[in-house]
Amino acid sequence: MAVSMLEILGNFLLFALVFGMSATVDIGCMKHQVRNKSAIILGILCQFIVLPFLGFAVVNLLNLEPSIGITLLVVTSSPGGSYSNWWCSMFNADLALSVTMTAISTMVSILALPANLLLYANISYQRDVTNDLDWASVFVALAIVIAAISLGLMCSYYCHSHRFNIIANQIGNAAGLLLIIFSATMTNTGEADTKIWSRHWTFYVSVLVPCVLGLAIASISASLVNLRKPERMTVAIECGYQNVGIATSLALTMFNGEELKNAMGIPFFYGVCEMFVVGVYCIGCWKSGWTKAPANASLWTVLFTTFEVLEAEMKELTEIEVSVSESSCDGSSEKSADREENGVLTHYFNWTDTTAGQSSPKIPSGIIPTRSPSPPSASIKRDFSDAYV
Repeated sequence: MAVSMLEILGNFLLFALVFGMSATVDIGCMKHQVRNKSAIILGILCQFIVLPFLGFAVVNLLNLEPSIGITLLVVTSSPGGSYSNWWCSMFNADLALSVTMTAISTMVSILALPANLLLYANISYQRDVTNDLDWASVFVALAIVIAAISLGLMCSYYCHSHRFNIIANQIGNAAGLLLIIFSATMTNTGEADTKIWSRHWTFYVSVLVPCVLGLAIASISASLVNLRKPERMTVAIECGYQNVGIATSLALTMFNGEELKNAMGIPFFYGVCEMFVVGVYCIGCWKSGWTKAPANASLWTVLFTTFEVLEAEMKELTEIEVSVSESSCDGSSEKSADREENGVLTHYFNWTDTTAGQSSPKIPSGIIPTRSPSPPSASIKRDFSDAYV
């Protein structure tokens, strides 16, 4: 019973994390990023071609035993982990792109993960090893992520509030911290990590190399295709931070005894490497001006200010001001008339509200001070007398 309750708690925290990150995203930004073909295609290529091949190369070059090798192949073939959204949120990368990539990669992984795993596992090991794979645990983990993303985006759309986005982000960040504490507690109290720091050197190299190379290759590739700097950071994090929970579930069902201890060490140490490598990378990106947060801002401001929401709110306010100012000069929305008196040409405009029928602005977050633009007058008088001699 205790095990099932722990599984429920872990899945609940995973759901809360993904839901919170998804509900943070502005739907308008999401729609824009769905059309960001360069970033999405690059992310899919790195996640499901480059990284699985790196895992396969490491497994064969270092001649890893099946329990370690199979688990590593599962990790490198998995979609982006939910913590990729968390890192993008904390360090203000492009969270909308991160959630978009996580959603798309999770759906693609329904086919890509089994295909990569069967391909590379059959090449590296005997067929009877791959026959023991528990596909049910794989699809349960994928279903949780897909459901959380869908519900989070729906809530963001229907609530239509920047304040809700802020609260959802705080919930997601809190769930992420709790899930880290939960995972660390489970690992440190179990038997799987009793000898984690006394493994053979090949164990550490096999885990560290795909993580570092995947992050570096994705970052360089994103720069070569001229993505925006926050988007480059997001693509790199998505491709470097894998869903180790799937590998943990498979290891628990596939192996026993010493093999289970060896297998469980892979997702645990891979998670440690991800946190350290991605954390250092995020700090470097922030100081290099690659994030939405100012490079000279304090670390506290960067971590606890949601620039994703503030950027969307500022954009919305700017669009409202531009719409109001331009509407007075748009011939398609005005009726005009000229009248000349004593050499002065007076041009009258009858302004029509062009925003009628459009969606209303989102409820403000309360962080950005707003100013109400004064409505344009019913008529605008312009003196063209200097045009006449």
